[in-house]
Amino acid sequence: MKRPARSAGGGAAARPGKSAPAPARRVPQGAGEVRIIGGQWKRTRLAVADRPGLRPTPDRVRETLFNWLGQDLTGWRCLDAFAGTGALGFEAASRGAVQVQLVEGDAALAAQLETVRQRLKADTVRVQRGDGVAALRQCAPGSLHLVLIDPPFDGALFQPALQAAAPALAADGFIYLEAPQAWTDEALQPLGLAVHRHLKAGAVHAHLLRRAAPVSAAVSN
Repeated sequence: MKRPARSAGGGAAARPGKSAPAPARRVPQGAGEVRIIGGQWKRTRLAVADRPGLRPTPDRVRETLFNWLGQDLTGWRCLDAFAGTGALGFEAASRGAVQVQLVEGDAALAAQLETVRQRLKADTVRVQRGDGVAALRQCAPGSLHLVLIDPPFDGALFQPALQAAAPALAADGFIYLEAPQAWTDEALQPLGLAVHRHLKAGAVHAHLLRRAAPVSAAVSN
């Protein structure tokens, strides 16, 4: 292949009557990868697609979450309402959860989740393309041991998701909530929830929520 003649300034010599070719358009690349931290699929890599609002839970936060939960999730039923990369849901399945529902509204991300599910032969995992809040509303009361709520930070899905998750939560179950600000017991009290654990890591506030203890009726004198 011939190389173009060079000008004195070091650039390619311009051809009379023709403009310089437009630079090639860059093909969007993936944003990296995360790894499953523990369980049967430990160290398995999950691709992070370059999609708007996609923000995988940091490794440190996921590690802390599953330390809070006690590592072994054998027999648990879980729903990841905004699955994204699937890092949280696949982590739960890797640690023994008997049923994990991954709900994702983005068609490309949902297809990627299904590809990972098949690659891992994860029979306890079900991928559903759809609305996470609607999926929570369809759950039977008290049916879930763990609900994972990590929606895009620039949306308004936190309150609706918590409202839908609270009735579906088992008496001894947990809700993991990842948000850009801390949620207090006062804000959660109308939903019948309370903060069990809280961690701030950079811009992320990670919460582990439980059902609020029932308020004892005042004894009348």
